[in-house]
Amino acid sequence: MFARIARSLFGTANDRSLKAYQRRVPDINALEPTIAALSDEALRGQTAALRARLNEGASLDDILPEAFATVREAAKRVLGLRHFDVQLIGGMVLHDGKIAEMKTGEGKTLVATLPVYLNALAGKGVHVVTVNDYLARRDAEWMGQIYAFLGMTTGVIVHGLDDAERRAAYAADITYGTNNEFGFDYLRDNMKYRLEDMVQRDFAYAIVDEVDSILIDEARTPLIISGPAEDSSDLYRRVDEVVAVIVKEPSNFDKDEKLRTATLTEAGANAVEDALRAAGILTEGNLYDIFNVTLVHHVQQSLRAHTLFTRDVDYIVRQGKVIIIDEFTGRMMEGRRYSEGLHQALEAKEHVEIQPENQTLASITFQNYFRLYPKLAGMTGTAMTEADEFAEIYKLDVVEIPTNVAVTRDDQDDEVYRTAGEKYEAVAKLIAECRARRQPVLVGTVSIEKSEILSGLLKKKKIPHAVLNARFHEQEAEIVAQAGAPGAVTIATNMAGRGTDIKLGGNLEMRLKHELADIADDAARTARAEAIRAEIAAAEAIVKQAGGLFVIGTERHESRRIDNQLRGRSGRQGDPGASRFFLSLEDDLMRIFGSDRMGGLLQKLGLKDGEAIVHPWINKALEKAQKKVEARNFDMRKNVLRYDDVVNAQRKEVYAQRREFMHSEDVNQIINDMREEVIATLIARRISERSFAEQWQSAELADDVRRVLNLDLPIGEWAKEENITGEEVERRILRAAETQLAAKASNVGPDLMRFIEKSLLLQVLDQAWKEHLLALDHLRQGIGLRAYGQRDPLNEYKSEAFALFNAMLDELKERVTMLLSRVELSPDAPPAPDFQPRPQAMAELHPAPMPVMQAFAPIGAEEGGVATIAAAAEDQVSADPWANTPRNAPCPCGSGKKYKHCHGRS
Repeated sequence: MFARIARSLFGTANDRSLKAYQRRVPDINALEPTIAALSDEALRGQTAALRARLNEGASLDDILPEAFATVREAAKRVLGLRHFDVQLIGGMVLHDGKIAEMKTGEGKTLVATLPVYLNALAGKGVHVVTVNDYLARRDAEWMGQIYAFLGMTTGVIVHGLDDAERRAAYAADITYGTNNEFGFDYLRDNMKYRLEDMVQRDFAYAIVDEVDSILIDEARTPLIISGPAEDSSDLYRRVDEVVAVIVKEPSNFDKDEKLRTATLTEAGANAVEDALRAAGILTEGNLYDIFNVTLVHHVQQSLRAHTLFTRDVDYIVRQGKVIIIDEFTGRMMEGRRYSEGLHQALEAKEHVEIQPENQTLASITFQNYFRLYPKLAGMTGTAMTEADEFAEIYKLDVVEIPTNVAVTRDDQDDEVYRTAGEKYEAVAKLIAECRARRQPVLVGTVSIEKSEILSGLLKKKKIPHAVLNARFHEQEAEIVAQAGAPGAVTIATNMAGRGTDIKLGGNLEMRLKHELADIADDAARTARAEAIRAEIAAAEAIVKQAGGLFVIGTERHESRRIDNQLRGRSGRQGDPGASRFFLSLEDDLMRIFGSDRMGGLLQKLGLKDGEAIVHPWINKALEKAQKKVEARNFDMRKNVLRYDDVVNAQRKEVYAQRREFMHSEDVNQIINDMREEVIATLIARRISERSFAEQWQSAELADDVRRVLNLDLPIGEWAKEENITGEEVERRILRAAETQLAAKASNVGPDLMRFIEKSLLLQVLDQAWKEHLLALDHLRQGIGLRAYGQRDPLNEYKSEAFALFNAMLDELKERVTMLLSRVELSPDAPPAPDFQPRPQAMAELHPAPMPVMQAFAPIGAEEGGVATIAAAAEDQVSADPWANTPRNAPCPCGSGKKYKHCHGRS
């Protein structure tokens, strides 16, 4: 109550922020007449003048009004667009390193030009991050006209560029690109062997478009660069033949859809074992014997492929390849592969060519990548629901920017049906009604499969429509652009981050671009352009009269944000519009979470076939359930990040050390220090402190020296000398090693020797880091079991990861010392070869969407996957997927606490 009174008196925190920004808008507007009076050349000269002020000590905040006024005028002259006052506020929010929540159609792309130009004046480079290559190219070309007019350069990073093209793009004042490309470039740069081969500059400032999609939805799976491991494609095929038969009998396996796990039952394990023996795959012992662990891995991944992954929902097969479907955007993820052998199991299942398995060479999560930027900002239409996560993980505040014109969209109550068939019939009926009055319809589905079911129904009813999903990715922009034409019906698999506005009547720019492309005659082009403009204006009037764009949702998502993204496609810039969600008890979310009780309730209420239950309470219950699931998903993502932070600290250390090696002209002192530490370790292992010479392990020490240093020294004879000490033995071994390396250096020359030392050091560091990542992967797989022993898995992971890291450093020193003692080069070798290690085939991996906590705790829940509920009343259906967890069991979140002391607190 007190909070409500305080808000009424002082306004919300968002209101106070807006007032502070609003105070600067008159300063910018006051400059407009002066800036508008400048010639094009004088306006372009503003860039040099503002840079000069920065060099004289002015701050970016000091020159903000002039910079914003300059960009506004340039946009008017180049694009015919003038920034609204609310867009100026959005620009200031982005400049301050915050997230600007702006509704769909409010011109976020144009807003970004203000802070981008301002921050690019500092000369450190600005990155604008988009969700796909199309938007990166489009925005760089479109907004790049403003930057070019003002004398700035623009680059774009998309898939398929070579290093020289990437380096040039990063050297530009402003660089557009996708989150994946920026992240992979960072990883690849830290695998290069020369500074001049690296493509990225030091990080300064980034604006992330569709920030919720990139920093939350996609942040739960890391970027992984991997190299080929040993080929086992034949084993995948042979195991798949066995498992394909076994899964035909449901009693052979248990499947949990909530947790997305599949395990063999005892009968299934016996059947698999017998079949593997009959096929000659299992040649000795039982399936679960220790020496058959690889075979068990193949069986488990094949079982997951057959029972948990569905073609045209989780992946599609195109041109003989299994291509992942992004669960958030519905797009194909070309070049991305599931890890841990799952992708190979899917290829075996679909009988396409099996690509080799891969081993991790480098990886990073988006959370830790974007936290590398000293200044980070973002923009989206839906961020407020995740404000807590942005604040805690990224230290980003969310500011809701008011619309330029009030939203008039009619958001109608949800309709709940008993069966999916009834629901789709109701959807088709509403679509037919809309078409009859020439009202355009956008229908949102959650998967390709569902979109094609609906498409098939509309075809039967002879309703013309367009389908937008991963199968038709290439036509995405055209389909979205024309979705507002009179009577248009568009079925879309997830509308997040499409980047193209749905304009009522159709998209003028898109039609002009396509229809004028083949007309060479200027007069004909002008006439056709005028005709198109008239057609669009007439169509817009028809659509507005019909009620604007009608958005239909065919299922509720677990996150309010995704639902809001779909709804936000209608009602842009004050346009009329409406939205309604249709649900059924057979929807995945409703079916998994308590639909039996709710179905019985609806039958008791006398709900007949084809009838729906509609009430505002349903919307409220849904929203409350979604909030709970969002909070739980946040907890899980946060917990995953805690584990990744352990690796991230080590990654930063290794990459910093690597860059230090690359910056150093001479690493001889580093090599010498390593050799001294290795020799000291050998001595400590074989000669105890204050021990007598006869107690030394002299023979073993001589073997160690021979193995590591390639020296045959009479250590046994030294041990017989009177008054000999361990320190003296260490000095003699060190002297002998130095003499050996000095002889090598004099043989090949100091320049070549320095080069050999540096390149060898980098290669061994890379190999040791790769092996360390593999060891951490293995550690992470089973660390959750420690919770059964009443130990915190996270603390156990930190402790053991630290021990593994120290072991890796010791191994690095020994390997470098060992290899240098054995390297042989002829004296006539060139003094400074342009050496590059042989490039290895690398792939970009997308980890399997396994339950996030499966790696950390014995009981898991699919983080961010299917985990929501719709209920007619809050007290009638449980929204807690962990409700059946025993109170004294370890909490599924992996905290190490008992469930009753963690998420089970009442």
